[in-house]
Amino acid sequence: MVLLNLRKRVALASRGHRLLSDKRDEISRQLIQISKQIQPLREKVEQKLLDTFRRFMLARASMEPEHTKSAFEIPTKKFSMAIELFTIMNVRVPHLIKEMEGDIRCYGYATTSAELDAALLSLEEAFDSLIELAEKEKQAHLLAIELQATRRRVNVLEHIVIPELQQTIRFIYDKLAEAERDNISRLMKITDIIRG
Repeated sequence: MVLLNLRKRVALASRGHRLLSDKRDEISRQLIQISKQIQPLREKVEQKLLDTFRRFMLARASMEPEHTKSAFEIPTKKFSMAIELFTIMNVRVPHLIKEMEGDIRCYGYATTSAELDAALLSLEEAFDSLIELAEKEKQAHLLAIELQATRRRVNVLEHIVIPELQQTIRFIYDKLAEAERDNISRLMKITDIIRG
């Protein structure tokens, strides 16, 4: 009975090992695909933010400090973000959705420079790429954690659980074979005694 149960457990562990190996490979593929998207996106965001900061510095240099401060005192643009979760290989990853209302330029044009307008519009454009970059990096982080856990499970099944079960099966099989040989030799002795 124990031998039959152990054989079933080995079959189940082997099937689980195969499924987890497939899951590990697919998560690796998805992670590589996301990481290929992250690098150009990060460069794009850094370039846009660098351009935006440069424009803000030019605007600040061409305006009076009190005019710059008063231009930003009353914000008219509202920003909110929603998170939708979806699954990649049974890993819940976020999808960020931004909602913006209003105009980002909340000041009069008499005391501000055109560079400030360009800087704010550049910042607004950078938001989309920045949100997409944050989404991709979070997805990569969650998939990397799941990949690590799956890799540990595969290794435990491959190097510990399945070999130990197979070793126990061999031990039980050897004991049963030894018991059967003892019974056969006993029966042969009994047969010789009966004949003799």
